Amino acid sequence: MSAFLGSLGVEHPLIQAPMAGSNTPALVAAVSGAGGLGSLGAGYLEPQALLDQAAQIRTVTDRPFAINLFVLPDAFEVDEAQVDATRRRLDALMEREGLAVRTQRPPRWAPVFSDQLAALREARPAVASFAFDLLDEADARRQQALDIRVAGTATSVAEARAWARRGADAVCVQGAEAGGHRGTFLHAPEEALIGLFALLPSAAAAVDIPVIAAGGIMDGRGMLAAHVLGADASQLGTAFLACPESAAAQAWKEDLPMAEDHRIGTIYSFSGRAARGLRNRFVEAMGPFAGQLPPYPVLNALTAPLRRAAAIAGRGDLLSEWCGQAAARVRPMPAAELVGVLMAEYAAARRALA
Repeated sequence: MSAFLGSLGVEHPLIQAPMAGSNTPALVAAVSGAGGLGSLGAGYLEPQALLDQAAQIRTVTDRPFAINLFVLPDAFEVDEAQVDATRRRLDALMEREGLAVRTQRPPRWAPVFSDQLAALREARPAVASFAFDLLDEADARRQQALDIRVAGTATSVAEARAWARRGADAVCVQGAEAGGHRGTFLHAPEEALIGLFALLPSAAAAVDIPVIAAGGIMDGRGMLAAHVLGADASQLGTAFLACPESAAAQAWKEDLPMAEDHRIGTIYSFSGRAARGLRNRFVEAMGPFAGQLPPYPVLNALTAPLRRAAAIAGRGDLLSEWCGQAAARVRPMPAAELVGVLMAEYAAARRALA
């Protein structure tokens, strides 16, 4: 039993990762209803959409769930010449690939974080988790005053310590194997690509708050291994991508079981921030310009309509196919069924170890 999750009434030491853009209220509710902790990735959601999706979860289950946000400034400096050059490159690529879509300048580059945070407090999830930076100490206390537990994301021991000093209730250590965006905030991304099973015991020894393990865990044996190395619970994302409740595009789901481990790596060209996924046609085409592309969230907003068009066209090779290092081991099945399989594997591995 997880000390952190058990205190919330969560049965299993299992968290479904908050995969912004590819999870759904149905996925969150299914995992929570099956005894894990479902997590709503709300980093891309406007405040009202966050509230609406939290309400949808509660129509399905009364079990605890988490909401995750990206800690970002409310405003961004933008290099307009860089934006224009990037738009031309993206439009030319889509034209070559036969997709009738072009980049558009959005009304704003990302939702306003302070407004999202206010909506999160109104939604009152059991857990509020954060990535990309530290939460302001006063904001952390506001959440905790509402009985919302605060969990941070760390990719190094130094980042785990920073979250512990900030008063977080738990920290999720994100190994290099983890799919999707890196949570790194104290280092250059390439300096914090530490393997989970090297990072985990060091982080667990360095902080006095529960540590959650994330990165490349795909079955109950991996969950037990993380527990032995000091994890209070395991967070799995890629394992749930192929579930029918996932919002991942069908072409993306079909590509996962065929993913070759050497073709999975750190990518900047979809969002402007380091993220782990499949190196596909889009990544190869934009690779030569990686150093000339705008940072997150500007590039992420510019590529959003292209990614939507690629999904509609069934072009997985033009999608941001985020995934962890063991993506080929996905098991397409309903999320609640997968939770049961994972926990059966966990129990069997414990018996075998005993």
